[in-house]
Amino acid sequence: MLKTQTFSLNFGPQHPATHGVFQILLTLDGETIVKAEPICGYLHRGIEKLAEARTYTQVIPYTDRLDYLAAMLMNMGYVQAVEKLAQIEVPERAEYLRVITGELSRLTSHVLTTGVYALDIGGITGFFLCFREREKMMDLLEEISGSRMTVSYMRIGGVADDAPEGWLDKVDKFMDEMPGYIDEYDALITGNEIFQARTKHVGVLTQEQAISYSLSGPVLRSTGVNYDLRKAHPYSIYDRFDFEVPLGERGDCFDRYRCRVLEMRQSLRIIKQAIEQIKEIDGPIMAKVPKMFKPPKGEVYHEIESSKGILGYSVVSDGSNKPYRVHVRRPSFINLGYIDEMCRGWKVADVVAILGSIDIVLGEVDC
Repeated sequence: MLKTQTFSLNFGPQHPATHGVFQILLTLDGETIVKAEPICGYLHRGIEKLAEARTYTQVIPYTDRLDYLAAMLMNMGYVQAVEKLAQIEVPERAEYLRVITGELSRLTSHVLTTGVYALDIGGITGFFLCFREREKMMDLLEEISGSRMTVSYMRIGGVADDAPEGWLDKVDKFMDEMPGYIDEYDALITGNEIFQARTKHVGVLTQEQAISYSLSGPVLRSTGVNYDLRKAHPYSIYDRFDFEVPLGERGDCFDRYRCRVLEMRQSLRIIKQAIEQIKEIDGPIMAKVPKMFKPPKGEVYHEIESSKGILGYSVVSDGSNKPYRVHVRRPSFINLGYIDEMCRGWKVADVVAILGSIDIVLGEVDC
């Protein structure tokens, strides 16, 4: 009688489809996955610990390195947490600039994920297509912040600089062009039969599973759970904008991808409205914050909706100019928690589709 036995296969850490230095230890029965054990930590830089030896302002550049694909949102979550701790009121114009640059950052992240996911599935043309628009948005972010990836644009109390002359018009013009580009993604990637065959009904999550594992962002919303912090618990000035929360139906790889594409269109709506409204608002872009900034003793937790899900900062102050403790709730790390159950029963090739659909960035996973 023929006997079989399971065997182990290292998927990563040095593998293009793991989106960075990430390892999954697969236990296989033939090509069928019996167990998928995630192993992270290869990129660990100790950012939370480093924050204890830096002033509150000096911590901002470290937040860029978490999710460097959406660095503006990483900035926003941290400075808003500190502002809540110190009860600082941010000028209205700065709030608008934060929303515009933050949503641009979400767009660059979602566009990159769309292209890279197409590449994961085997469609290299979609990868190149998405980079075309991403570069244009990176140019816009560079123009206002001086940097393309690690922007460090936001400050405790506001933003580093006002928008350069003509910058808002450039963004507005690009927002008019962007829907046409997203239509191209839909035509080339979303409607592709091979892409759909590789992603539909694969790696399915139920609403109960997603909630019980504290998953968030497009991964949660792909199951049909309507929870987006920008709507559920509006922060900054998000309650001033009209936009929708795209939801999936099956909670599979395709729905996770599709939610991000639909969210791009909603970010466009938000940016268009913000540009229209900011034209009526003049004034400072920074609150009066002492150079030697020392928030009162206490602790605070603040969370925002980043491109990957709920990003939370817990900050403890002992009254000095340096945080006593900083802890980051990273959506990429939390969303990876269900990877084992999502992969079980599927084939090795499906691991690429499942992992790519979660949209992790290892800088955030390892922190």
